[in-house]
Amino acid sequence: MNEQSKFKQTLGGCIFLSRWLQAPLYFGLIVAQGVYVFHFMQELWHLLTTLTTLSETAIMLIVLGLIDVVMIANLLIMVIIGGYETFVSRLKLDGHPDQPEWLSHVNAGVLKVKLATALIGISSIHLLKTFIELGAKPVADNVVLWQVIIHMTFVASAVVLAWIDRITLMPAKISRGH
Repeated sequence: MNEQSKFKQTLGGCIFLSRWLQAPLYFGLIVAQGVYVFHFMQELWHLLTTLTTLSETAIMLIVLGLIDVVMIANLLIMVIIGGYETFVSRLKLDGHPDQPEWLSHVNAGVLKVKLATALIGISSIHLLKTFIELGAKPVADNVVLWQVIIHMTFVASAVVLAWIDRITLMPAKISRGH
């Protein structure tokens, strides 16, 4: 092997190893998920300790907040597990009874569509909370307008991502005879 091919092999190996620089980022997201668990428990405690003094609307808003935290935690799980599996290293979970069903066919395109769909769900919860608050307290019209615009942007983005993922997979399916 000559010097140039040794250099290329070493450079390629270093570039391939650089994927491990993402591992601390995924660990940071695990810590962030712990923060959300703490926040969830605080909100749940608040709900339980003030249950008799809260209106139905207030209870509904707190419960929607809890659902929002759960959806964000689900989003974090998708990013942590799917991103690590796709970009860093295989988790080797084959046959594990708790392996997420979607993990067996995850790739960057599928992950993007799943994340976009999760963002739509989170945005929907925020929008619903705003609509409920409209009856309880005044909310500026431009806040509602911007939330609807942002929500519709998420919806349009998810549709475009799914469409792009579908058309990029079509040539592969055609070449395999599907």
